[in-house]
Amino acid sequence: MKIEIWSDFACPFCYIGKKRFDQALSEFKHKNQVEVIYKAYQLNPDAPKVMKKNAYETFAEGHGTTVEQAKQRFEMFTQNAKTVGLTYNYEIIQMTNTFDAHRLAKWANQFGLEDVLTNRLMKAYFTDGLNIANHQSLTNLSKEVGLDEKEALKILATNQYHDQVIAEQQESRQLGVQGVPFFVLNRKYGISGAQQKEYFAQALDQIWQEENPLKVLNEADQNASCDHDECGIE
Repeated sequence: MKIEIWSDFACPFCYIGKKRFDQALSEFKHKNQVEVIYKAYQLNPDAPKVMKKNAYETFAEGHGTTVEQAKQRFEMFTQNAKTVGLTYNYEIIQMTNTFDAHRLAKWANQFGLEDVLTNRLMKAYFTDGLNIANHQSLTNLSKEVGLDEKEALKILATNQYHDQVIAEQQESRQLGVQGVPFFVLNRKYGISGAQQKEYFAQALDQIWQEENPLKVLNEADQNASCDHDECGIE
């Protein structure tokens, strides 16, 4: 089973949705046969690398709302995050460009660490208030998850993985993705948004049953069969 996830490190519902999906996957008894592929997406590709105003002012200006309305919206995000044990600190969040962070995540994939780095980048953004466009911050975060910091700095100093990030964003448009998180299951089904854990669990079960009809039947009937002892045959 292959699941592709389009998301952005600066997307509040992407972090929540990932947490719920991860919980569902961890409880899925066939999880070792599920391939998860992360795809780059940017909510605001024109975002600056250094934020000049606080998050409330930046959001209000970008969305044509008031600072008070921005605070109310962020409080909604914060309360949703709490339901899955996440902490959002909008007082210190730096709304920066995520392109280089996505490039670094593509590099981390070579070492099987894209999932780990994705979690760390989201925490860095929403909880720690780090500027995830800053190359030194990105290098430090790479080191934290077990990547070579010198190599990370070299990657960031070049245009490596630029084309891959662009290609994944173009792919999302071709698939009709209009918001994130967006989950594509076996290129057959799409799940939009930070659905509840139970919804993801149901989807995983459904795909598994479609892929393995005979195995599903065997599992369902395994307690409805006879052997010599159980059925009294001598």
